[in-house]
Amino acid sequence: MKFTAVEGNRQHLDGGAMFGNVPKEMWKRWIEPDEKNRINLACRSLLVQTDEGKNLLFDVGIGAFFEPKLKERFGIFEDEHILLKNLQELGLGEDDIDGIILSHLHFDHAGGLLPPYGETPRLLFPNAEIYLGKEHWEYAQNPHMRERASFIPELHELLKKSERLNLIDGKFHFDFGGMIEFLYSYGHTVGLTLSKILSDEGPVVFVTDLIPGTPWVHLPVVMGYDRYPEQTVNEKKDFFGEAVSQKTRLFFTHDPRQAWATVQQDEKGRFVPIPHHS
Repeated sequence: MKFTAVEGNRQHLDGGAMFGNVPKEMWKRWIEPDEKNRINLACRSLLVQTDEGKNLLFDVGIGAFFEPKLKERFGIFEDEHILLKNLQELGLGEDDIDGIILSHLHFDHAGGLLPPYGETPRLLFPNAEIYLGKEHWEYAQNPHMRERASFIPELHELLKKSERLNLIDGKFHFDFGGMIEFLYSYGHTVGLTLSKILSDEGPVVFVTDLIPGTPWVHLPVVMGYDRYPEQTVNEKKDFFGEAVSQKTRLFFTHDPRQAWATVQQDEKGRFVPIPHHS
């Protein structure tokens, strides 16, 4: 089994929103903001190439589907679909992706399913089965007003009509056997789905927005976008207990510099990220 981090289009979001109640004097030491107080954030995908020859993508990033006004708002500077470009550099086209596992339907994780702005709306990756947590899918059809702007209704309609949407309900899905164990989180959004990939070298967890990057490993650091910040803290604490003992590799979607890390506990009991190169 081969793991590859694949960069997509980057976004630039308000640092205060990304770090919740952490003072700017502290968080700007972790990620330097620009003149608009925005921080540079990756929207990367994890490509898993199985021993059976399957190409699986975990999330597809933000893509380039936004119209110009929203592109400016979210700091998306490229016009082309960077994820597709980088897959091509790995020798893979759209048609070569067999499965896409979405952690949730927020635009910065699922927007890459759509073509760039100005093209006819359609689902990309025509040969890929698409997998999504059942509870999150049901919630996303009528989300809370505070979270509604994070979804793409047009994408939901395309998924409904596609006959390629497979809903995950429970720890495992038949199509993956025991290779992927699905974990669920509720602090960020309802039914956020983490994928725990079981490999010969030990578990890899696609931690998605439970832990966007290395600064958020610190338990009290959560996003202002989280619906239930205290629940996020508790979920991270529970997750880290097992991750430390199993020497789990974490894959970060949003960290601007580091895609991989393991987690250790220091002498004060704090969880700290240890950079790892997969």
